[in-house]
Amino acid sequence: MASAFLSRTFFANRVVSSFALNQKPQKLASLLFKKPLHLWASSSRMAYMSTSSIRSDMASTAVGSTATFLTQSMSTTEPVVSVDWLHANLREPDIKVLDASWYMPDEQRNPLQEYQVAHIPGALFFDVDGISDRTTNLPHMLPSDEAFAAAVSALGIENKDGVVVYDDGGLPRWRASGFDVESSASSDAILKASAASEAIEKVYHGQAVGPVTFLTKYQPHLVWTLEQVKKNTEEQTHQHIDARSKARFDGVAAEPRKGIRSGHVPGSKCVPFPQMLDASQTLLSADQLTKKFEQEGISLDNPVITSCGTGVTACILALGLHRLGKTNVPVYDGSWTEWGAQEDTPVSTSTSTS
Repeated sequence: MASAFLSRTFFANRVVSSFALNQKPQKLASLLFKKPLHLWASSSRMAYMSTSSIRSDMASTAVGSTATFLTQSMSTTEPVVSVDWLHANLREPDIKVLDASWYMPDEQRNPLQEYQVAHIPGALFFDVDGISDRTTNLPHMLPSDEAFAAAVSALGIENKDGVVVYDDGGLPRWRASGFDVESSASSDAILKASAASEAIEKVYHGQAVGPVTFLTKYQPHLVWTLEQVKKNTEEQTHQHIDARSKARFDGVAAEPRKGIRSGHVPGSKCVPFPQMLDASQTLLSADQLTKKFEQEGISLDNPVITSCGTGVTACILALGLHRLGKTNVPVYDGSWTEWGAQEDTPVSTSTSTS
C-alpha cells in the first residue's frame, strides 16, 4: 500500500513507475512513495515520487505490455510499467527498484523481514513508517523536504534515476511470470535501509547528515491538510472520494485504530480501492476505470480529492485517475485517522450526520 503516492510530491525529476498492485497496498501512497500506486507496484503512497512529478524524458509503459525498450522511450502519460518491462530493464544503471511493502498493524506482518526472504533482484527496501514525519503521532505522514532528501540520498537514489516502486502485490506477479527473486538481502541493502531511517532521525533532531545526492521538489497542491478538507465540506470545490470499505465509510464497521470515530467526511463518496483493480490486482484499463467512477457519480470533468484511512490506499484512486488524465489529484495525508480523531470535525454515517 505504499508505492503510488510515494512519488508524487518530492520526486520531481524522474518518473516513478509501478506495475502490479496489491489489494492491500496499505501505504503509499503517497504516493514518497507514501502518499501517494499499483499494477505491479502498490499505488498507495507515492506522494513524493509521483507520476505527476516526471520529467518529459522519463515515464512508464502500460501494464501488460512486453516492451523490451529502455527508459529513453518510456511514455510520460502512463504511470504503470509491466513485469516484462521491468525484467528487460532491471539491470539498467539508472533504474532503481524499491520494495515499499507495508501492512496494517492487525496483519502482524513485518515488511522488512519479508523483503529479506524474497524480493526482486537488486530492489532496495523503502520503509514507509520509517521515512515519515517525526513531529506528529499520525501514522506515516509525509516528512519534510529536507528529511525526505536525506533518506532518499541514503538509499543511493539520485535525481537522474528512474524509480520503479512495488509492494507485496507486485512480487507474486513477478514470480508468476517465472522471474527469479533474491532470497536474501545484501548487507549493503540492509545498511542503506537503516541509513535512511537514521537520516530521518538526524534531520528532525537537528543533526548533520551525510551527502545529499537527491534534491526534492515538494508539490503541496498534491497533499491536502485537515483545514483544506474542512473548507471543502463547505465550499465543495472538489469531489471527495474515500478509498475505504463501504462498511467503514457507512460507519457500520469499527475503525482498525482505537479512538477513531466511524463514518465519513460529510459530502464524500465511497469508491473502495479494490474497485480500481482486476482479479490479478492489476490496474483496470482507462475504459473500465471511467465506468467505475461514473457509476459512483464522480464527474471526471471536475476536481477530485482522495482520502482513505491513513493516506495510503487513497493513492490508488489517484493512480486510477492519473491513468484517465487527471494528474493533479490531491490526497488528504492525515485521512480518516486524523479526521475521525478530532472532536470538532463533522462525521456522517449511513443514518446520520454528527
